[in-house]
Amino acid sequence: MKIKLALFLSLLCFASCSSLRTRNIVYFSDLEQKPLITEQVEMKRLTIKPGDLLAIEVLTPNMETNMLFNRGIVMEEGAGGGGQMMRQQGNQNEGYLVDTKGTVDFPVLGNLLVQGLTTEQVRDTLLLKIRDYVQDPIVKVRLQNFRFTMMGETGPTVVTVPADNEEVNILEGLAMAGGISIYGKMHNVLVIREQDGQRSMARLNLNSKEALTSPYFYLQQNDIVYVEPDKAKVTGTSFIRRNWGFAAGIVSSAWVLYQLLK
Repeated sequence: MKIKLALFLSLLCFASCSSLRTRNIVYFSDLEQKPLITEQVEMKRLTIKPGDLLAIEVLTPNMETNMLFNRGIVMEEGAGGGGQMMRQQGNQNEGYLVDTKGTVDFPVLGNLLVQGLTTEQVRDTLLLKIRDYVQDPIVKVRLQNFRFTMMGETGPTVVTVPADNEEVNILEGLAMAGGISIYGKMHNVLVIREQDGQRSMARLNLNSKEALTSPYFYLQQNDIVYVEPDKAKVTGTSFIRRNWGFAAGIVSSAWVLYQLLK
């Protein structure tokens, strides 16, 4: 009798456990188990959009020239290259706002079209124009307001990326927001993006290696990432309540099996 009862309880436990819905919490679980895996990836660099804030700094060997191209107080940084390199000293939060036409109003040079360009392309454009006024200038261009929003099972978080980093992928973004909890659906991560007046959406399956080659794998400014929570957390109910009919069927079948084994 005890053996039959133990067998019954074991069958019931096995049936209940096997009925639990399992969740794959492993990133890219379909990658082959090899020491080295290489894939060709085409990364789209960040391009400047209206509303972006650019930090532009011009360094030249001449104090007067620095005052022309920089805003704020100019102070001596140090000697080098046969002259004194001068650096702007001012509020580091100041920048050049890209207007609705995609231009910035830059000292001496006037309105410059920067929309659709990368920061490197803006730097090269400025170098060419400033060389008409001074020799050997140094130009630095950074995007100051690269931020994205994480929602859902990562918690509502607006992440601001440091100005020296323009390459943030979805995994880094999730890590910055604290990661995905056990209740997050890794196979259904929604990325919402607005570009050139159009809104596009894509769903990434982070259990699959296909996410690595998605154009949405690398985040862009003002992206919204939504990690859908599991329905169990949303409703606050247990597995039995959510699957009462299925659970009742398991119990009934186990009871019939127990009666047959008596």
